[in-house]
Amino acid sequence: MTLNGWLQILLFLAAVLAATKPLGLFMTRVFNGERTFLHPALRPVERLVYRLTGVDEEREMRWTEYAASMLLFSLVSMLLLYVIQRLQGVLPLNPQGLPGVDAAGSAAGGFVGSAFNTAASFTTNTNWQSYVPETTMSYLTQMAGLAYHNFASAAVGIALAVAFIRGVARSESGTIGNFWVDFVRANLYVLLPLCFVFALVLVSQGVVQNFRPYDKAQLVDPQTVEVEKETRVVAEQTIAQGPVASQEAVKMLGTNGGGFFNTNSAHPFENPTPLTNFLEMLAIFAISAGLTYTLGRMTGSQRHGWAVLAAMVVLFLAGVATAYWAEARGNPILAGAGVDQSASAVQSGGNMEGKEVRFGVANSALFTTATTDASCGAVNSMHDSFTPLGGLVPLVNIMLGEVIFGGVGSGLYGMLVMVILSVFIAGLMVGRTPEYLGKKIEAYDVKMAMLYVLIFPLVILLFAAVSSVSPSFGTSQLNNTGPHGLSEILYAFTSGTGNNGSAFAGISANTYWYNTGIGVAMLFGRFMMIIPMLAVAGNLARKKVVPPSLGTFPVTSPLFTTLLVSVIVIVGALTFFPVLSLGPIVEHLLMNAGQTF
Repeated sequence: MTLNGWLQILLFLAAVLAATKPLGLFMTRVFNGERTFLHPALRPVERLVYRLTGVDEEREMRWTEYAASMLLFSLVSMLLLYVIQRLQGVLPLNPQGLPGVDAAGSAAGGFVGSAFNTAASFTTNTNWQSYVPETTMSYLTQMAGLAYHNFASAAVGIALAVAFIRGVARSESGTIGNFWVDFVRANLYVLLPLCFVFALVLVSQGVVQNFRPYDKAQLVDPQTVEVEKETRVVAEQTIAQGPVASQEAVKMLGTNGGGFFNTNSAHPFENPTPLTNFLEMLAIFAISAGLTYTLGRMTGSQRHGWAVLAAMVVLFLAGVATAYWAEARGNPILAGAGVDQSASAVQSGGNMEGKEVRFGVANSALFTTATTDASCGAVNSMHDSFTPLGGLVPLVNIMLGEVIFGGVGSGLYGMLVMVILSVFIAGLMVGRTPEYLGKKIEAYDVKMAMLYVLIFPLVILLFAAVSSVSPSFGTSQLNNTGPHGLSEILYAFTSGTGNNGSAFAGISANTYWYNTGIGVAMLFGRFMMIIPMLAVAGNLARKKVVPPSLGTFPVTSPLFTTLLVSVIVIVGALTFFPVLSLGPIVEHLLMNAGQTF
């Protein structure tokens, strides 16, 4: 670890904190229906959208109607993306002449294949990709299918978070807002303006944005390769391109993570400079951090919003410190073989396997921590090549419930469920009915919160267990055996259920089983967890506010932040420690003993 590396990490955190208040205040005004500096230009557009779609912006919904509207919208959007993929071969904006996804003869094949997996992935804000984007998806599919869902799924998450905040803030109310209004405002006032500006910045730095057919470059030194047991001479290279910047902007700001290229943000056309690398990481955290200020503002307890943000920051710093230390330490097996892994003027040192030299260890560890803290899934290095403890960090970040900033919206409402559990535990410790910002937390709230918490590990561990004991369709897709192979299977289903989308790429996931299993895990991890969350929001909105007393546990203090962090860590540790001990922890012990794995 170097001083320069730590200064870059602290500069990133300072930029996140600096953006939190202005962005959070702006979103508060947007979702309260107050006037903003964008209203002169966008308010007429908003009214036009409501007239064309028949939405009454003054009408509010109960939590059940809010949930039904969200589910129906997501279902129709998912079916639309599936159809676009299947018909890709006959649709325009396809200069490469790519066939429909899951066309006859594909490895996945049939209805439940790559097209289903991708439709589920982008609808749930997961953006898991079991295919090579630049050789699978046309420009139309990338824009009208994938980029559209980047906006839609992110806006759904923001709308749900705002609905939960209203449930906390309101008293004796049967409604939590209007899904369609929240969805339109999240897109129109938040995502579209930010993405427009950010895309222009990315283009200025060299991110590609065009509709040209792929270029062909003649190789100076032709390469001999073996393809399907045939020896071929490759004399040219295909240089993929397309409308990248427009998708890259929402990919980061919406914590989507799906890359235009297979190597994602390690590709110079997606992430060409140190400045774009910094801005892309900042974009991952910006809206999620801002929503904590929105929480404090809308509930009338700004100190509570800061306390929630403080919990996120503590967990983030713990993760990035561990990942940076593990990667900067290097691999003792390589050190024993005489490989120089020390930092110097000519090399960053540490474990550089799977990392871009232009980013080095510090920015690779920071990007990895940020993208798995925030349910983003974008990567500028390959997590599969990290050291065991370095790879443990992104895995644990997701296992904690994607609440360390989390996806836009989903991170905040996941954190608020943990807040409910924390104040319940605090109430048990003092022997009185727990309260949260003047609302009594009762049995129904705790049951729904526990249902939310239990669905997540149940889906992950069930699919991972079946895969790890099934050599015909589970372990046969691994390129590694032993504990690292288990980590790859575990990471795949954790990433899918946590709607993250990053991967330990040593597993060949474009198969019938993994496309189906991970696709189902994504849907459960998104929608089955939203329903109990909205049930809690609706129940809180109906409650009366009671004045605080001497026995009320304050949710604005450092003690509350400490309790909240402890609950999050303990829930994750008790649930996943047994399987982690068989995967990355055993792998770490083997590495220190000088054994390969």
